[in-house]
Amino acid sequence: MRDHVIAVDVGTASVRAGVFDKTGIMLARKVEPLRLRRPGARRGEYISEDIWQTTATAVRAARLAAGLGPEQVAGLAFGATCSLVLLDGSGRPLPLFEDEAGTYDTLAWFDHRAEAEAEELSATDDPAVRHSGGSISPEMQVPKLLWLKRNRPDLWQRAGGFFDLADYLSYRATGNPARSVSTLVTKWFYRADSDAPWPRTLLGTFGLDDLPEKAGAAHAPCPPGASVGRLSTQAAEALGLDRDVAVAAGMVDAYAGALGALPADKAAASGEFALIGGTSSCLIGQGGEPVFAKSLWGPYFSAIHKNQWAFEAGQSATGGLLNHLLEIHAEGGPATEDRHQQVIARITEMLAENGPGFADGLDILPDFHGSRSPFADPTMTGMIAGLTLDKSFDGLCRLYWRASIAIALSLRQILEHLGESRIPATGLHLAGGHRRNPLLSRLFADVTGLPVHISPTEDVVLLGSAINAGAASGLYPDLGSTAAAMQAAAELTDPDPSFADYYDRQYARLKILQACRDTLATAG
Repeated sequence: MRDHVIAVDVGTASVRAGVFDKTGIMLARKVEPLRLRRPGARRGEYISEDIWQTTATAVRAARLAAGLGPEQVAGLAFGATCSLVLLDGSGRPLPLFEDEAGTYDTLAWFDHRAEAEAEELSATDDPAVRHSGGSISPEMQVPKLLWLKRNRPDLWQRAGGFFDLADYLSYRATGNPARSVSTLVTKWFYRADSDAPWPRTLLGTFGLDDLPEKAGAAHAPCPPGASVGRLSTQAAEALGLDRDVAVAAGMVDAYAGALGALPADKAAASGEFALIGGTSSCLIGQGGEPVFAKSLWGPYFSAIHKNQWAFEAGQSATGGLLNHLLEIHAEGGPATEDRHQQVIARITEMLAENGPGFADGLDILPDFHGSRSPFADPTMTGMIAGLTLDKSFDGLCRLYWRASIAIALSLRQILEHLGESRIPATGLHLAGGHRRNPLLSRLFADVTGLPVHISPTEDVVLLGSAINAGAASGLYPDLGSTAAAMQAAAELTDPDPSFADYYDRQYARLKILQACRDTLATAG
């Protein structure tokens, strides 16, 4: 009986594959590292073939670990970062760079080489800008492609297909180049609510008239929960599956996480937000009506559930900031899971001994990779005030703790901004790597004053893709009923009101430091 699904999440540094039964229980999970080239501080490139082969390795290993035969797998779904894959007219990679490892043809989601192009697009009055919070991010696909046409016209002339990474993977799996509604509306300025979905006037202004065709305009996009086809013979062999597996339309990882994190009965409830935290953090909500606000990506029609308007705020570096602090400190080292846990364990002891103020005097602005929300400024930088010559392990722990507080304070500022824009928050549903960090999950509740719901599922982003696969393979009638059947009851973390005054003071200090940064930016 085909009553299991496989979910794939391609993150920044690794590929994760999980095997789920039809009740949403994850039977096995495997992780494989990705090769990432960093040609600059704000640049990143992948090899698409390496991503595919790594995905195949992870899928095979996960199925074997679950003890299932290929005939027991009904569906497969891909969630991925919004990295951009560039192919030529024959489906071969377009070489941004080549070395002995292969052809780097994929711009990483965090690549900011298109900052100037994003600013030019933002300066227009096109509706796409309004649906992007008034400021286009260089992480979106159109500014990246404008950069490509200007700086690598040779590659543009040869280009035959531009793919969001999740769509590329479904294409490799089935041979069907149809894109996903979810990826198009969130990263390509596509309007699924319109009879003329592509912003052709805007694209024509910048000489990108042929972008829609290179991005699959000839093929009707598929919504989440729909199948783009069955596995091809070649893909089935690579993945260790058979050809009867249905492949779901892909999703950007954060939106897959929102599908897994937001309970089906609250999926459209205003004020209920999925907080997807990993290298960066995304705050995603839905509603029956479109809502616009500065720095708020969206509203996006049918990005997750049909006929619902999704919107996204975010922090550009959260887990990435904590990794960075480990890597640059004398007592840090490689940012492994074990090292994070060692630091977290010591901080837990320090909290028990002295309370949350044990590192007072250190103040941090966490915008080390720019600000998505609420400032929408990719050039913004972070700050640390109160440093000493302390190189000890406890000194590292104090820095890590204050950075964690700064991340939570920044989230509070985003929620305050949303409230001022008529989107008051009522609850957070935590997913992604941050659910494994007890410091952050507690801080998110105490600093924001909101209840935090944490799914017992180890990997809620994978669960979202599993729900997508379950609906696409017909295990349940539709996406909503699949989510209701596969989601487990969350664990609730309520805010501790005894810390409210302390974090109010820390929030005031954050704003003082932001004002200081503004003053320095304008000083001669």
